[in-house]
Amino acid sequence: MKTYNIPKLEKKLRKELDPERYRHSLAVMYTGAALAMRHGADLHRTQVAGLLHDCAKCIPNDKKIRLCEKYGIEVTRTEKENPFLLHSKLGAWMAKEKYGVDDEEILGAIAWHTTGRPGMTLMEEIIFLADYIEPMRQKAQNLDVIRKQAFIDLDRAVMMTLRDTLQYLKSGDSELDENTELSYYYYSELCDHKSAPKSKSAPAETEIAGAPAPVH
Repeated sequence: MKTYNIPKLEKKLRKELDPERYRHSLAVMYTGAALAMRHGADLHRTQVAGLLHDCAKCIPNDKKIRLCEKYGIEVTRTEKENPFLLHSKLGAWMAKEKYGVDDEEILGAIAWHTTGRPGMTLMEEIIFLADYIEPMRQKAQNLDVIRKQAFIDLDRAVMMTLRDTLQYLKSGDSELDENTELSYYYYSELCDHKSAPKSKSAPAETEIAGAPAPVH
């Protein structure tokens, strides 16, 4: 398995981000590492994903669109109208082309850390949550509860994060990303299924809403 020089990545990343965003990236890396140790994810690879998850964040929005068009990265209508969302998928491209990361799961964790997706891998769930619960985050509601839940049941913590994100977006003028809604429905049903009393005649596993089961 390929290993990455994390201090070297840190030094390179620091030149691309403002100080606050860089501190946040370190916080996500360390929070992701703690979750990886708790839930059995690969520690080294999770740290790389956490460190680089926002590597495209400080690129101006108009430039994000131009770069996506230049390099053939799909831009949805929602993303074109809210180009800050593009930092995730553009960040995955940059992690591969600029930082030399060729691990598909790391790239997936970077690409989906903002909106989530139905049936995320273990690393994707961890980075999605680490971005939300890292210690410098203070404004989101229910943070204390979600932080505790993240070390108990990742799926439920993801569902709670998606629920609160949707409630926040619906309370303002922000447009909802379809992936966030689909992810919430998926994880809500998954958590309901996990907490439902099990019948002896019921199958051990049930597909939910036609989406793949989370890869843990």
